[in-house]
Amino acid sequence: MGQVHRKYRIILSGGGTGGHIFPAVSIADRFRARHPDAEILFVGAEGRMEMTRVPEAGYRIIGLPIAGIQRSLSMSNLAVPFKLAASLWRARKVVRDFRPDIAVGTGGYASGPVLFAASMAGVPTLIQEQNGFAGVTNKILAKRAAKICVAYEGLERVFPKDKIVLTGNPVRASILDGKKSRQEALDEFSLSAGRKTFLVLGGSLGARAVNNAVFESIDTLASDGSQLLWQCGKLYYNQYRRELDRLVAEHPEKDLENRVALVPFISDMNAAYSVADFIISRAGAGTISELCIVGKPSVLIPSPNVAEDHQRHNAQALSSKGAAVFIPESENLSADLSLAAARLLSDASLCSELSRNISSMARPDATSDIVDEIEKLLPAI
Repeated sequence: MGQVHRKYRIILSGGGTGGHIFPAVSIADRFRARHPDAEILFVGAEGRMEMTRVPEAGYRIIGLPIAGIQRSLSMSNLAVPFKLAASLWRARKVVRDFRPDIAVGTGGYASGPVLFAASMAGVPTLIQEQNGFAGVTNKILAKRAAKICVAYEGLERVFPKDKIVLTGNPVRASILDGKKSRQEALDEFSLSAGRKTFLVLGGSLGARAVNNAVFESIDTLASDGSQLLWQCGKLYYNQYRRELDRLVAEHPEKDLENRVALVPFISDMNAAYSVADFIISRAGAGTISELCIVGKPSVLIPSPNVAEDHQRHNAQALSSKGAAVFIPESENLSADLSLAAARLLSDASLCSELSRNISSMARPDATSDIVDEIEKLLPAI
């Protein structure tokens, strides 16, 4: 009798935020491209965004009743241990029923129970750590993981050195595929070719402190020689639209109407990166990986409201190599941002150095490299 062909079966778990979901979907897409008949199952947290985003990407997902601890005092925290126990039980059942060849975790609430259950069942596990500082869950999972793919150097201080592979983070294919022409992108946002452009990325929902600092620094960011493409976020758009309209009416001589493009959200990031001469952004892992590919001088303002303060570690990983300007969120943020913007406008050698250093940290083949590591752990079929 001939050998019976068996499909590879892979579990991926990552969610809670786009920064955990996107890498998991990218890995799944690349794995499916190499193994079209593979069976791929996602496991997420009930009620979180992965439960809609993953099916939109064409994959099946099962939800666990897992939840994180709220930072504020909340009655919901009392249910966390019970939800964890229920999630561990359900994760064991998923692993037993699906019989995966490997389980891959990209972070988020569900990845803990799933990878723990898989490792206890003798299934090899791989962790993809996006940040420059590992979270508690991944530190625990690392003890039983077969391989740990990281995006930053120096993580041997928290992970076993022999398990670490420096791969970088997956980046959207549209960013890798090339840029729009600058003029085409400028036309899209009604901006001028004769001015330097600051691109502000505050996240899809926005960031209050960053938006306030941008508004208070608008005389520098949208001066005679500069203009501003400002993604303020959906939560803040109406507020800053009113504030900007007021400034336009009170100070027509500043020509802010033609120097500031205020938008709630940018869907065409290729166009946004093409118009940008300088970028002002939070320091999420996915965003930083894209900034390295784009190679533009960048100012990073880490959010202090994230687990383990990981955005600060991400920003410091770049600033320590002269690859970005790091500004902490403080009461002096507006003044610090205005000074940084003025320096970028006036110091061409600094801009060249920042651009060169951040480009040197780019890892455009991250997704393929991670799938290579997954394949090394698969059984021979």
